[in-house]
Amino acid sequence: MQKEIKKRAQIYAVAAVLLAMVLGTLCYNLGVIPQEHGSPSSGFLRTFASYEELRSFLAANSGTQGPFPFLGQWDVRFMGPLVQGFAETAESLKIYSTTNIQVEGVDEADIVKTDGEHLYLVSGSNVFILKAYPAEEAEVLSKLTFNDTYLVGIFVNMNGDRLAVLGCRYLFPSLDYYRSFVVDVKTFVNVYDISNKTNPASLTNFTISGSYFSSRMIGDYVYFVVSQPAYVIYDTVILPKIYLKDGIKEIRASEIHYSNISDEYYQYTTIVALNMQDTAEEPTYETIMMGGTSSMYVSLNNIYVTFPELDGNTTIYRLRIENNVINPEAKGTVQGRELNQFSMDEYDNHFRIATTKWVNGTPQNNLYILDTNLSLVGRLEDFAPPGETMDSARFIGNRCYLSTSTPRKDPFFVIDVENASEPKILGNLSIPGFTRYLHPYDEDHVIGIGIDGGNVKITLFDVSDVSAPINMSEYKIESAWSNTPALTQHKAFLFDELKDLLAIPVEIQYYGLDKYSLWQGVYVFNITLIDGLILRGNVTHQESTEYWDYGCWVERALYIENVLYTVSAKKVKMNSLEDLGEINEVQLS
Repeated sequence: MQKEIKKRAQIYAVAAVLLAMVLGTLCYNLGVIPQEHGSPSSGFLRTFASYEELRSFLAANSGTQGPFPFLGQWDVRFMGPLVQGFAETAESLKIYSTTNIQVEGVDEADIVKTDGEHLYLVSGSNVFILKAYPAEEAEVLSKLTFNDTYLVGIFVNMNGDRLAVLGCRYLFPSLDYYRSFVVDVKTFVNVYDISNKTNPASLTNFTISGSYFSSRMIGDYVYFVVSQPAYVIYDTVILPKIYLKDGIKEIRASEIHYSNISDEYYQYTTIVALNMQDTAEEPTYETIMMGGTSSMYVSLNNIYVTFPELDGNTTIYRLRIENNVINPEAKGTVQGRELNQFSMDEYDNHFRIATTKWVNGTPQNNLYILDTNLSLVGRLEDFAPPGETMDSARFIGNRCYLSTSTPRKDPFFVIDVENASEPKILGNLSIPGFTRYLHPYDEDHVIGIGIDGGNVKITLFDVSDVSAPINMSEYKIESAWSNTPALTQHKAFLFDELKDLLAIPVEIQYYGLDKYSLWQGVYVFNITLIDGLILRGNVTHQESTEYWDYGCWVERALYIENVLYTVSAKKVKMNSLEDLGEINEVQLS
């Protein structure tokens, strides 16, 4: 089934609002109205003095009332720089790849993790722990099963003795003509002691009402964000709930932060901090009532969450984090909408964000730099020619690399952001197609993943001369049509400069007068500054070229020492990085 690759920014501008509206869900039974007392908080956010004040605020200021079947970002799926790691053992010091993350020291949940000795991976509603190295001895050591859940990702701590599993549980009541369709969604984090890989021991479970949005891990702490619509139903406010062993705790109205403005709809966005090493420490949380969450960027000290506004602008919240302390500290607004987390960055006490705003049917691309209070410091607005829309962005130190597109070419911009008050364009380059993901090779070179003529194209940009960037090497898949999840899912991108290694999953369709065939797997490249991009070969889990077995759809690639591991829902394959010769495979069942 061919997937649509090229999304126009005008569609995105509309979809951003719709996504914000579906990023939560109703869950929850009507109960007795709680009685509470509180006082307004100081600073840029208020808290409600009482439950009655919250109910009155929603009734007066929310344009949307009553239950709707809105689901979150991960729920829609339910419905239908690489950092080297080192594993020290009694035998050796192993080199292995880790999750492709945006900020060093800020891990991101993924469906596969490794510690250089083992693989931890999500397959359907199961989490497997495998002995992975040496590859010839690979085997399944244990399996955790989560019935009636959708798993969104896992974390493994640096010590390799804790595993956090994140997921959602759903309850879909029957639908008839007389009742509203109310979906019950809860997000959970389960933590396990995995000191004994063959027998993981459950340590704690944290469950909260609402839809999973995003998460990070810094040190021993997992930070995750959950969204839930804020509604008044039959004069009753449906509040977020935390599910404990000894009962249900409702997040009180006096704990909910808000801005005193009207909106078409509201959501409770709750940020939770959970200590996965010391599970006896009670998780902490902060709840903000605002519009729907759009993107999240996390540095070592701050969480930035964006909210799309109905006027086409974006509100940004900064929350200071330190271990289990979460403190909302700043709020700001910029024109337009960011594309994704890579459109944002924190550097030298400034927050940078690239956006696209539609004005009278024409896209305008902008770059804004804000201080720690999220007050505007510098701007570069409407810098691309008329009609170009932003396809990708990446901040690397004092530079911003940004790709826009027209129907037939892909302008690649190098922007200087060293002077926060005066960002400026240093140079640009136009190439065919469009680039959807940008990744640093080194300080003078950038890798781009995109599409040209319906096929995947990889480009190596030389930006050593910032005034005249060049396309020094490229590789384009030759087929009727091809695609890669690396366009929109950076965790599917494997790169290691020291190993001259680049690998991405791809799907390919071939058409001919007497032939039609399908292929899916991983393309493996040599990538160097001398020879550019050279295809080493490929690895597939598919057993037929006439149809796709989606259980054998390779989603991730990683390496331990000189072994390439490819992962699908049904199996893990191990191939030599020297010649891609098959070493072993493990079935997941």
